[in-house]
Amino acid sequence: MEPKKNAEIFEQGVVVFPRMETEANAKPWYSLPGCEGVFLKDLVTGKETLGKFSYHLVRIWKDSEVADHDHETQWEWNLIISGKGTFVLGDKEITIAPGQTFVTPPKNHHTVSAGHEDLSLLALFVPALV
Repeated sequence: MEPKKNAEIFEQGVVVFPRMETEANAKPWYSLPGCEGVFLKDLVTGKETLGKFSYHLVRIWKDSEVADHDHETQWEWNLIISGKGTFVLGDKEITIAPGQTFVTPPKNHHTVSAGHEDLSLLALFVPALV
């Protein structure tokens, strides 16, 4: 299976809850403020989980990045589903590719950059980001 198709599977998938289902393709993409070429799709928000967690698709256009930032209270877990790039956590820089995951504890600065192709990932936040 081509890595790009992995992203399409998640973009067209269904999130199942005990009393509801959410189709990913019905959710809108939006630009991440302050990060040109970075887009999010909120698949699950704190509204559905009573603030416990949120779950998002993230698309970073080639040669773009989610600039250095941290989260005050959230743990963040990411799964790379297509593309290649770099993840910087503190002074550690890691090349990322489909199938890799990384975890960022609260108050740890990090950056995610796409290489010369678009990068797609799933991001889970505990507690919810939105």
